[in-house]
Amino acid sequence: MKFSASITAYFDDHFVKVDLLKNILGFDDAFNYNEESYLNEAIKRYFHEWIDIYFENVGGKMLDSVLLNIRPHGRITACGTISQYDKEEPDVTHNLMYVIVKKIRMQGFVVFNYFIVEGIEAVPAALVGHFSGRKVGKQVVLVARD
Repeated sequence: MKFSASITAYFDDHFVKVDLLKNILGFDDAFNYNEESYLNEAIKRYFHEWIDIYFENVGGKMLDSVLLNIRPHGRITACGTISQYDKEEPDVTHNLMYVIVKKIRMQGFVVFNYFIVEGIEAVPAALVGHFSGRKVGKQVVLVARD
């Protein structure tokens, strides 16, 4: 039995670069979903076949497009819908019926991932890291342990 996997990242943060995701974090491919006019076509281009497992943290149009392109019995782990947080009226998920039709397993969870640096002298480097996209998770500066 042979197993293979392709891991593709998507993002909307202009600080995050394809180079960072591919060459430092090890993703096979990456794209900025806000720069794609047709998400469904972009997903087909970047995920050459069905999506097997999807980590949902965007919601809205991205989730709608993924639901069209996920394989039957695919799995979705949901931890956020960042594209919806600031909207007065959140987008309707039009393709939610595919969760039933394709027998998709979708489950939500919350985890807090902290990137901690210690000491007030670490603040400038922490800010540079935050604004350059080097951090992963929540940036925290621990000023003192007491």
